[in-house]
Amino acid sequence: MPTHFRGNAEQVRALDAFIKLARAADSFSSRVTRSITDAGLTENQFGVLEALLHLGPLHQGELAKKRLRSAGNITMVIDNLEKRGLVRREANVDDRRVNVVHLTDAGRELITRIFPGHVHTILREMGALTPAEQEELARLCRKLGKGLGT
Repeated sequence: MPTHFRGNAEQVRALDAFIKLARAADSFSSRVTRSITDAGLTENQFGVLEALLHLGPLHQGELAKKRLRSAGNITMVIDNLEKRGLVRREANVDDRRVNVVHLTDAGRELITRIFPGHVHTILREMGALTPAEQEELARLCRKLGKGLGT
């Protein structure tokens, strides 16, 4: 559904593109995150577990940057994962003010069990686009994500 805003052509085009992007992202995300929520995780919790699986132990600031979240939000996510026994915090030996987050055995088991299905779902959903379209979408999303540098 295009915008009903009656602005100039530039405004209507930008708003129409934004609406389509937001709706596509919401729809795609809801289909892809079903397996994550079925495992009792939020998207942010899954993202933290996935980062730790593929990158190894990280301090909370690094996790916040990777997940594009605030320090406060990432603290809450890690608190909840820690309560479930999926991660553990250790004080950094060089700077005890910094906590390094590690996967526990239970966390590693969970993420290695659900990650392949998540990848499969993404692959299936991205099949709506040709390989060239996927590459173009990735390029455009990166460009849009960087913005005008302001």
